[in-house]
Amino acid sequence: MLPPKPVQAGIVMAGFTLVLYLIEALDSVLPVDLDQNGIIPRSVDGLDGILWAPYLHAGWAHLLSNTLPFLVLGFLAMANGIGQWVAVTATIWVVSGVGVWLVSPDYGVTVGASGLCFGWLLFLLVRGIFNRSALQLGVAFVLFMYWGSMLLGVLPTHPLISWQGHLFGAVGGVLAAWFVSQANKAQAPQRA
Repeated sequence: MLPPKPVQAGIVMAGFTLVLYLIEALDSVLPVDLDQNGIIPRSVDGLDGILWAPYLHAGWAHLLSNTLPFLVLGFLAMANGIGQWVAVTATIWVVSGVGVWLVSPDYGVTVGASGLCFGWLLFLLVRGIFNRSALQLGVAFVLFMYWGSMLLGVLPTHPLISWQGHLFGAVGGVLAAWFVSQANKAQAPQRA
């Protein structure tokens, strides 16, 4: 399912992605390390990193690896409009960030948009279950066939990759799908 306004959705995702690239360009030329504004686990100073972490990346390779899933999954997550997408994205953003802040190791700072990517993927994979929609389940099947191996990123495989951000992003995506299904049920007309 494509967004109802695909051009608008494309512009939103292209603009969001452009912001990520501009921030990485600034990080490359400024004498300060912007990545230090990411999530610092269990530190009061690191709480504001929940807001900034998805904008920051640990170099161009990190940003490039996030770009395609960010664009595609973010675009597809707008299938029910930009308003719902904002709510879904905010849910994923907060759940992923708080999860990282609570359970990541004490060393290091977590940055990157992959928590959003994992959240959007799980949102798209499970929303058909909550909504009992054959069409959404069909889309989920196609997405799983292409992006399914990405789910292995929720496992601790590399010490420099935040599997915690991936895992809690995925949890945020499932929660967002459930919230959306509950909102849809509340708005559905009642049968007499």
